[in-house]
Amino acid sequence: MKQSLQLKVSQQLTMTPQLQQAIKLLQLSTLDLQQEIQSQLDSNPLLELSEDDDSGNASTEDRNAAADDSATPAPSEDFSKPEPEAQTDSGNEEWNETIPDELPVDSQWDDIYSAPVSRTTSTGSASDDDFDMESRNAGTESLQDHLQWQLNLSRCSETDQLIAMAIIDGIAPNGRLTLSIDDILASFEDYPDIEAEEVLAVLHRIQQFDPPGVAARDLQECLDIQLRQLPTDTPWLAQARDVVGQHMELLGSRDYNQLMRRTRLKEEQLKQVLTLIQTLNPSPGELVSPLSTEYIIPDVFVRKAEGRWLVELNPDIAPKLRINTHYASLARQCESSSDNAYIRDNLQEARWFLKSLQSRNETLMKVASKIVEYQRGFLEYGDEAMKPLILHDIAEAVEMHESTISRVTTQKYMHTPRGIYELKYFFSSHVSTDSGGECSSTAIRALIKKLVAEENPRKPLSDSKITALLAEQGIQVARRTIAKYRESLAIPPSNERKRLV
Repeated sequence: MKQSLQLKVSQQLTMTPQLQQAIKLLQLSTLDLQQEIQSQLDSNPLLELSEDDDSGNASTEDRNAAADDSATPAPSEDFSKPEPEAQTDSGNEEWNETIPDELPVDSQWDDIYSAPVSRTTSTGSASDDDFDMESRNAGTESLQDHLQWQLNLSRCSETDQLIAMAIIDGIAPNGRLTLSIDDILASFEDYPDIEAEEVLAVLHRIQQFDPPGVAARDLQECLDIQLRQLPTDTPWLAQARDVVGQHMELLGSRDYNQLMRRTRLKEEQLKQVLTLIQTLNPSPGELVSPLSTEYIIPDVFVRKAEGRWLVELNPDIAPKLRINTHYASLARQCESSSDNAYIRDNLQEARWFLKSLQSRNETLMKVASKIVEYQRGFLEYGDEAMKPLILHDIAEAVEMHESTISRVTTQKYMHTPRGIYELKYFFSSHVSTDSGGECSSTAIRALIKKLVAEENPRKPLSDSKITALLAEQGIQVARRTIAKYRESLAIPPSNERKRLV
């Protein structure tokens, strides 16, 4: 092998740690950003929370500290001052005086440290504190816990108890049983005496538990259980049980004409029966363990003032940070010890982090302002006035790369007078119109929703009819596109939307 020297010229993009940190903060959601800030506060002693808004500007603190190298700034917190003595009442003083200096080995706590009654009355009842703590830390009861509590109150043998526990474990959060009788029976291979009839008997017993309709194997059984638990004098109860038990397929397909022929009910009578069936709950488990509500904290606020749309960042999404001036002054000393080097490194990291936070806020503000400028019609008139918008349009307007715009608009939310929307919501594809213009897919979805809301319930609009109605407005959309948009709006097809007036 022959050795040789070669000279090459190449271009390479290297991401510095500062750039990597800025990109990381840019794509974080509000919750993740708060966790990242807390992590930096825990790991970097040069960062601290700013209690005063006027002194919360880290760059101002930094410039003031660098302007006067000779003077040593005061620390942010003065630990040299003694803490004020706690105020104690006379009862507490007497209680402290009664404690002896030396205690016998076999002494008991209650014999010596018996607090007076006035101590409890001055600070509140201990039972109230315990109650508040339990109420704050109490978790939401699950459906399984609710059913097991009822099972413990019922009298049954040990074998039935085991079968009931297996059935309860197989119930989904919506209250539906996800296991078949054979699956439950197969789990008791070590108990050959258990038969399918016994499992079915225990299942019927659990189906009488609260909430009504729990442990049903399908929708038909769920509705039938709830009807059987209603009072016998409920109007149209027998007819409703007949419809659910014998004509569930016709009810699901909304074939009301055939349903009236089979049940021999008139239209007004069938309406009363359907009204009773609609009072039933197809997901009874959600009554016990409702879905937890997730609250969204907006990153940007948009409001209209004096005819102009104003954009401002949410000041509460992240705590205000600053550099500890006391530690920063120590970094300017000429010592070359390892402690001083540690402080200087953390000072530099703190400055990078604050600069990355500022860059994130500036980028978010630029992108949000441009989105509001493009989608002013949506803010004024609603979804039907939404304009087509892609990432390239905003990237070109703010002179940034499309990947940066994608990071900024992901998991970032804007609070508008019409509601809270993710920034991604304002981007949509376009469809050409007969006049040569463009219509966004969001506006088309809004038009579909409006047409369905205004349709005749006896004759719902089909996808082809909606396509024709949009074509009359100059919007050319294929029928399959209408079907796709309708499904995205959770609107059922026309045969399932048909109902009696």
